[in-house]
Amino acid sequence: MAVETNGRREDYEVREHDVLVIGAGGAGLRAAIAAAQRGLSVGVVTKSLLGKAHTVMAEGGIAAALGNVDPDDSWEQHFIDTMKSGKFLNNWRKVEIYAKEAPAGVYELEQWGALFNRTPEGKISQRPFGGHTYRRLAHVGDRTGLEMIRTLQEKLLATDAEVYMETTVTKLFKDERGRISGALAYTRESGKFVFFKVKAVVMATGGWGRIYKVTSNSWEGTGDGVILAYDAGAELVDMEMVQFHPTGMVWPPGVRGILVTEGVRGEGGILRNANGERFMERYDPERKELSTRDVVARANYTEVQEGRGSPHGGVYLDITHLGREKILKKLPTMYEQFLKLADVDITREPMEVFPTVHYNMGGIKVEPESCASTTVPGLFAAGEVAGGLHGANRLGGNSLGDLLVFGRRAGDGAADYIEQSVHAADVPDEEIQAEIRRVLEPLERPAREGDESPYLLQEELQEAMMEHANLMRDEDSLLKGLEKVLSIKRRLSNVKVGGTRMFNPGWHTAQDVRYLTQISEIIIRCALERREKRGAQWRLDCDELVEEYGKINFVVKKTEQGEVGIERREIPPLPEHLAALFKEEKAKV
Repeated sequence: MAVETNGRREDYEVREHDVLVIGAGGAGLRAAIAAAQRGLSVGVVTKSLLGKAHTVMAEGGIAAALGNVDPDDSWEQHFIDTMKSGKFLNNWRKVEIYAKEAPAGVYELEQWGALFNRTPEGKISQRPFGGHTYRRLAHVGDRTGLEMIRTLQEKLLATDAEVYMETTVTKLFKDERGRISGALAYTRESGKFVFFKVKAVVMATGGWGRIYKVTSNSWEGTGDGVILAYDAGAELVDMEMVQFHPTGMVWPPGVRGILVTEGVRGEGGILRNANGERFMERYDPERKELSTRDVVARANYTEVQEGRGSPHGGVYLDITHLGREKILKKLPTMYEQFLKLADVDITREPMEVFPTVHYNMGGIKVEPESCASTTVPGLFAAGEVAGGLHGANRLGGNSLGDLLVFGRRAGDGAADYIEQSVHAADVPDEEIQAEIRRVLEPLERPAREGDESPYLLQEELQEAMMEHANLMRDEDSLLKGLEKVLSIKRRLSNVKVGGTRMFNPGWHTAQDVRYLTQISEIIIRCALERREKRGAQWRLDCDELVEEYGKINFVVKKTEQGEVGIERREIPPLPEHLAALFKEEKAKV
């Protein structure tokens, strides 16, 4: 097919599938497998290469109450730990499903060929992680995410699903009844457009860590999925909750922010300040380094701010007491990472670490059972792009389990939806034309005075978010940050890039910075609304755990005027069978 663009014909290809999965990390792959196993035609779009997804950055393990190392573990205790960590902002039904189904997800992955570390008895081994009552993380050394991607990828390729690599989706389309009907994308290599005619979309695009300068996220983490859904009318939840992982590399500058897995602390790593003090004894005397991520991140941040940091602006994470043999067996990736990137032998000397933006608890608001969007029929979401599971703070290891449990449910949910006699609807050609013109504008309009570089705008945005919406926040700083973000938003229409569509990273960045700017505005506006210290939302100018805010989620939806609409949504009370779990736990103490 062809469209008129600046006076010439613009060809685009049409592909048709039952389900389009956007994103090829753990959640996307598991969703695609589920849908394909139901006999549906499945397309998988990834803006990177198959096998290179941010899932590989989740190194420590999969949290699941298998009870292989600690027999007393149970789904009930996993539920309690997750709700407590999330400060009860979590969608309790989603947490219940996760805690019950995570073990089956791990065993399924094992049956599909994943090679887990083993106990002496031959069972899947499990290690401790911060905030978990028991040793719960099934792991493959410190390469668990990589093993998950490898296993799921091989399973997917055994189906009839079609994979579209290095392809970027720019817009979701809906029919006259408001149901998902298609998606427009372009190939990053050639710049050619592809229109996907579909009955359902599963969004599995991960997070948006690239709104910050210091992050463990790779270049893909620009929040495409959450804004594609938001623009299509989806609700978002808990967007103020951004997780700063306690330990990212700090030296040399070129690798600042690269993740140092929580598995280091899970295997016995100790945090010390420049004075040699084991400072976590002051912040959480009971759990110390195995406290929840929000607590450890604030402790690391505080030690540096108060002048007890390392020479390069971090704190020390020491694992040398384990001995070389155990380190090489349990943490081979960390050993290699520090040796090659920082010339540090972690078997002999400590690592320098500092909090790095790693994960987002917020995301698309979905129904727990089916992972369907609460407002857009035919749209499903799983993984980091979906909100609700983690509340105000994510427990380490719950992300990989999330991908397995809700990736499968999203794929099945899309299949159930389509089986209700849903037919693919045609999208008016003029709508596709309008989107193509918008995407091409930075490339094709004439240069003019006041043109903006997408690279410089993204850098400016990252600096603003680091300064004003960081680990510690207050109203004055957030308002200044919002002013800067809105200024960048107004300048987006002036973005101009040179060159052609082929292999043009500037053009890709012009798309990315639009998503990043919208997400930044939403985060800051929600952070201004939640006036308390709770989990990852740490307002220095407010009290801790204000009762009023413990009963509400902030739900975001785009208004008819295109503005950020924020609604306070009351959290339904726990049903009796779940509330009883906390009463029983209290009685044991």
